[in-house]
Amino acid sequence: MTPTREGIDSARPAWHAMTSEQALRAMQSSRSGLTDDDAATRMAQYGPNKLPSKPPPGIVLIFLHQFLSPLIYILIVAGLVSLALREWTDAGFIFAVIFLNASLGTFQEWKAEKSAASLQRLLRIVCRCRRNGQPIDLEAESLVPGDIVILESGNRVPADLRLFESNSLLIDESLLTGESQAVAKDLPPLPLETPLSDRNNLAFAGSTVTLGRGLGLVVATGKQTEVGQIASAVASTISAKPPLVIRMEKFARQVSYLVLGFVLLLAAVAILEGMPFKEVFFMAVALAVSAIPEGLPVAMTVALSIATSRMARRNVIVRRLTAVEGLGSCTCIASDKTGTLTVNRQTVKALWVPSGENYTVSGEGYAGVGEVQKDDGASLSLDETHHLKRLAKAGILCNEASLKLALGEWVHHGDAIDVAILAFAHKLGLDPEEEVQKSVILGEIPFESEQRYAARFVHNQQSYCIVKGAVEQVLDFCSTMDGSNGRRDLDILDVEGEALRLASSGYRVLAIAEGNLPETSQNFHFGPAAIPKLTLLGLVAFIDPLRPEVIESLDVCRKAGVRVVMITGDHPATALGIARELKLASDGEALMTGKEFTAIEHNPEAILKQVSKTTVFARVAPLQKLSIVNALNQLGHFTAVTGDGVNDAPALRKAHIGVAMGTGTDVAKETASIIVADDNFASLVAGIEEGRFAYDNIRKVVYLLISTGGAEIVLFTLALLFGLPLPLGAVQLLWLNLVTNGIQDIALAFEGGEPGVMHRPPRRPNEGIFNQLMISQTLVSGIVMGILAFCCWHFLLTSGMGVSEARNSVLLLMVLLENVHVFNCRSERISAFRVPFRKNPLLIGGVLTAQSIHILSMHLPFMQTVLDIQPVSWVEWSRLLVLAGILLLAMELFKLMKKTRKTL
Repeated sequence: MTPTREGIDSARPAWHAMTSEQALRAMQSSRSGLTDDDAATRMAQYGPNKLPSKPPPGIVLIFLHQFLSPLIYILIVAGLVSLALREWTDAGFIFAVIFLNASLGTFQEWKAEKSAASLQRLLRIVCRCRRNGQPIDLEAESLVPGDIVILESGNRVPADLRLFESNSLLIDESLLTGESQAVAKDLPPLPLETPLSDRNNLAFAGSTVTLGRGLGLVVATGKQTEVGQIASAVASTISAKPPLVIRMEKFARQVSYLVLGFVLLLAAVAILEGMPFKEVFFMAVALAVSAIPEGLPVAMTVALSIATSRMARRNVIVRRLTAVEGLGSCTCIASDKTGTLTVNRQTVKALWVPSGENYTVSGEGYAGVGEVQKDDGASLSLDETHHLKRLAKAGILCNEASLKLALGEWVHHGDAIDVAILAFAHKLGLDPEEEVQKSVILGEIPFESEQRYAARFVHNQQSYCIVKGAVEQVLDFCSTMDGSNGRRDLDILDVEGEALRLASSGYRVLAIAEGNLPETSQNFHFGPAAIPKLTLLGLVAFIDPLRPEVIESLDVCRKAGVRVVMITGDHPATALGIARELKLASDGEALMTGKEFTAIEHNPEAILKQVSKTTVFARVAPLQKLSIVNALNQLGHFTAVTGDGVNDAPALRKAHIGVAMGTGTDVAKETASIIVADDNFASLVAGIEEGRFAYDNIRKVVYLLISTGGAEIVLFTLALLFGLPLPLGAVQLLWLNLVTNGIQDIALAFEGGEPGVMHRPPRRPNEGIFNQLMISQTLVSGIVMGILAFCCWHFLLTSGMGVSEARNSVLLLMVLLENVHVFNCRSERISAFRVPFRKNPLLIGGVLTAQSIHILSMHLPFMQTVLDIQPVSWVEWSRLLVLAGILLLAMELFKLMKKTRKTL
């Protein structure tokens, strides 16, 4: 009978108490995996491998959420008071405003939810498993119980697994157990009562492979996994608001208190002058609602959501909304080299063997097309071919990749260096699959960044060990080298000199060595201690070409005031060669090695001084990268750090903006706030540009809302000071607010970027929205609008026009002023006449819609009664438009004066 597990579900098998073979039989699977038909049947039975999650809010809930605002509460109270006073028209309009505002907010939030859901689909985890006896890449959601999953360092475990192969496998299960120490995995069955945290023959969904390799049988998926049980309880957790949203909501509250205080003061003055209380009440409510920028949080979220979508189109996927604004504030990029600045398609280009010969290899990329020649172009002798094939065979056997020609195309999988070695072997006429079949793999030591080498223990007529890795590490294992006259003692200086020569030309250099194992090696534990004294076979030099667009992108960064530093684990000479080509460094003064960093790591002042002048860091360890990022932060930089491996996670977390590569490990992606889907440095620079665009658009919306609200305050203040009737009624103010906030501010959030944004230095991280420029332009525009409206009001009344007719004209003028002012807000520095309409056609539509709705209302009997308005002649409309145009000229003059003062 199948063992059972005590706990939540006693019917579930106790997989930890079974042997791996028992587990395979119980799951009706095998080591070669399921067939496609079996997998389809099980998918229908168990469903997709997805954790329970909080469902997105429905449209009804989103609609109800629009009423959770103090300003809406004020409007509701005003509407109820209107009903009590039998002011049916006012009450109807107030509730109509509330409904329309809620409808607009619902539409925007619903769009944002759909956008977020579509972006999440881009972040699906891909795992490697066996199907039909072949390894394939599969979305984790497609896994079913019985699948065989291949685990590697850096992977996120995609489902609960019963392990049946483990090679130095360590897994971080802190997500599930709270234990920070990674767990060493083993294979034997455990007692039935073994607690969850001690079941070291299982790998749990959501945990992270930190070291080694392994194979596991999927025994639970989705909500049946251990972490799925937790996720079911956590699904209803409310997520925290992004810091930028919190700051902006706080800003809106502060402005609201200021405006409410001023409105109460105006109301007191109006009462003292004998205005009826009812009229004062509605005036105060309407003026407060119209002047307070309640639409700011929604418009800001829309601006960030738009930028998120635009970034996605430029291969930058935003995982956290505030990262949009943060990336635009970036002052320093700490970039990886491989795959980010380069194309990450390693190619074997040069070879050196201990007999002193140098060879060149033709062909590029992951294809076995090309040939090997001497440096002088001569053909290879039989002895030379034999030695190079021995070197290539060693590279084939100490290798985890695959490369083969299928249907006329070269298909590859695995590490770039391993694939490049296989391509080199093909060019010598070897078939890697045949060579692997001739040998038996006894054991292996997988490559890890900390040890910088990989080893394979193999048997083919005799048992021997092959080591491949960084030159310094491999030489530590060598005592001899294979020369033209046979083996001779290792000449470390000669080998290191050749390695340095190759590296200084921009090559990545690896050494390959082999050595015989003792006769009793089959009973060995194949760890580092089992590696015998080796014979060096040769040096293999790889080149990873620069991405063609990177040089131009670095020029853009320099003009934008963004510093770029390279942090790599490559050889210093290789890093410096690439840095010279990129113009990041001209000589070794700009280079610092991990060894040099170690010498000063306990001297914080020395670290800051060195980091401030270094642009290339080579052969650095993960913790050193973390220290470098910390130093950059202390120097006042707002730092973006790129990374793709588990060892990059600490630095990604420490950075202000962690940027993971799309082909990177799951750990790096989940730690980062931004993912560059195409691994391209140019895409990251494009993301900085979009971030700056987004922040500029937030400022434009703030500028529009605060200045128009301020204009209404100025208008009413002047009317009261001059003893004139109130220029606008309560319902008219609410209408004006709806036209302003409900249409134009959202349209303004879609504004395209200004061309000079990457020619400006980045803003200071602690700089607020209201800097000197924002304060001055808001005051000037608000005062000009208020004075223009008051002058019109004063002129119309003194010329004998009735109050109702004059209000009709002033209301139309205010709509026109706001229509004109939105064009001022399109740029804080550039003339409105120089910003092309094509950059934001939606804004043109918004302005025309707002004006058309108002004109239409002037001709509809019902709206005439509600708003107390009437049609005007085209002549009067034209005069008011000319008057509103004065605002445009005033702000053009303001921009010109600012520009002139800056150039003096």
